[in-house]
Amino acid sequence: MARDYMKPKRRFFRRQKQLNRSAAGNAILFVIMGICGAFMALPIIMIANNALKPLDELFQFPPKIFVRNPNLDNFTDLFVLMNDSWVPFSRYIMNTFIITGVGTFGHVVLASLAAYPLAKNKFPGRNLLFGIVVLSLMFSYNVTAIPNYMIVSWLHLNNTYLALVLPAFSYGLGLYLMKQFIEQIPDSLLESCRLDGASEFKIFWSIIMPNVKPAWLTLAIFQFQTLWSNTGSTFLRSEQLKPLQYALNQITLGGDARRGAVAAVQFILAAIPIIFFVMCQSNVIETMTTSGMKE
Repeated sequence: MARDYMKPKRRFFRRQKQLNRSAAGNAILFVIMGICGAFMALPIIMIANNALKPLDELFQFPPKIFVRNPNLDNFTDLFVLMNDSWVPFSRYIMNTFIITGVGTFGHVVLASLAAYPLAKNKFPGRNLLFGIVVLSLMFSYNVTAIPNYMIVSWLHLNNTYLALVLPAFSYGLGLYLMKQFIEQIPDSLLESCRLDGASEFKIFWSIIMPNVKPAWLTLAIFQFQTLWSNTGSTFLRSEQLKPLQYALNQITLGGDARRGAVAAVQFILAAIPIIFFVMCQSNVIETMTTSGMKE
């Protein structure tokens, strides 16, 4: 018997039908979307231009959006400034990539593993567990900050990467999003895989994950942005473990003399999440436009 479950079924998602609009309606919609897009892109454009501005243009009032005499002096000043400190600038970057990468990967995997039985298996207390997850989404980070700190302290994880990584694993939005998507996969497909001798883990890895790729990529983008901007000041005391966002805060405290270095760090902090989003944007759009699944 052919093992069809080894081949991911990627055509389950069907797109919504395009609405019938006149040419004038399409033109008006295009203009409105263009104006909104320009306003949303303006901060990004200004960050990129500020990173290339000399100090005299950075202090100019009223500020100009576009740079007139671009140069890389701000980046040079940044690396000279950080190399003079006892913690190299590369160390802050490495810490940020470790925290962001491990936290994002772990959150996606654990949320998917937990969502699979909630979506496809019936057991006592399933609805109660999912209700608790949904209820947890109503609380902001400020409400759970003290309990999180107490739990991390009880586990003796303060001043380690795990102090930031482990709380990221348990974020409830990931489980909620993955469960909603896994529920749309036909049960008949999973039953055919079981009849063909596939284990539950094989079904999860070869069928579930490929077919909900838009969902977990969207989740990865959200978690990546959250961890990338984390300062780690609550749990991390050692300078050797601090992320890049903490370095930006320290540079900002230096006053106007470091305005150019601040602009360079802001560009670095904004560029990486944007690049990651651009790489995954087609799947994010597919997540937002998904209307259901079909056999």
